[in-house]
Amino acid sequence: MDIRTLKLYLHLCDSLHFAKTAEQMHVSPSTLSRALQRLEEEVNAKLLERDNRSVTLTHAGREFKLFAEQTFNHWETLKHSISLKQDVLRGRLNLYCSVTAAYSHLPALLDLFRQEHPFVEIALTTGDAANALVEVQQNRADIAIAALPDPFPSSLHFAKIDDVPLSIIAPTIRCAVQQQISQHPIDWSNVPFIIADHGPGRRRADNWFKQMGISPNIYAQVSGQEAIASMVALGCGISMSPVVVINNSPVRDRIQLLSSPVTIEPFELGCCCRVKRLAEPIINAFLEVIKTPAM
Repeated sequence: MDIRTLKLYLHLCDSLHFAKTAEQMHVSPSTLSRALQRLEEEVNAKLLERDNRSVTLTHAGREFKLFAEQTFNHWETLKHSISLKQDVLRGRLNLYCSVTAAYSHLPALLDLFRQEHPFVEIALTTGDAANALVEVQQNRADIAIAALPDPFPSSLHFAKIDDVPLSIIAPTIRCAVQQQISQHPIDWSNVPFIIADHGPGRRRADNWFKQMGISPNIYAQVSGQEAIASMVALGCGISMSPVVVINNSPVRDRIQLLSSPVTIEPFELGCCCRVKRLAEPIINAFLEVIKTPAM
């Protein structure tokens, strides 16, 4: 049980709507459900009754709400008291991530970080997620959001944020590719593939081809998952992409997900920085944010 979880619970008590609380607190519905489940396990009582139409507080839920409110108020008082007695963290944090991560995962992290450290300046650079580690290694970024590569450099530290599933994606528009994927079974060796030119995404694709036992028909090798999604939407071919990229893509209505004949290992998404810089106050403070249930 921690402050962030209590805050999620209090918001849910007020909204009595899981989707609304998840959206406004910048968490996924599954994250919110898991946080509530952990609370109920710790309290050893059911806190909410929920069905398809409504959410209501149980007797235990109402009692726990009073406890959560008191605890949260005490925490805010304590933080204010401590901040008056010590220096406020100031400085600049250089972040690097993909455009998709800037939509999907970074907002929740920044919201929490800015609540704790409002005087730290955030400098954000977006680009190909496959280049994230290089940005950190060359000190152009203090922290980068990236998929965990294999192997992972021993000079870097990785703090996991989330598991990101991948799917085979295809165009929905009328085109030659659409006709090919409409066949049963799909002749995967002849369908044109668009793949990442390097990084974890490329390794996932290569492993998929190996598992399928095919020599792929490579249409293009592209830098950046967002660019891959655009090419698929235009009917150039099919690809393998993180589902979160498609969900946040402006061309998502032109893309469909295909069932993969073999399992695709998800990405482990996290924040990475140089090991030698872990003790730096701003970097350490940002990594502390990742430990909250919201991520």
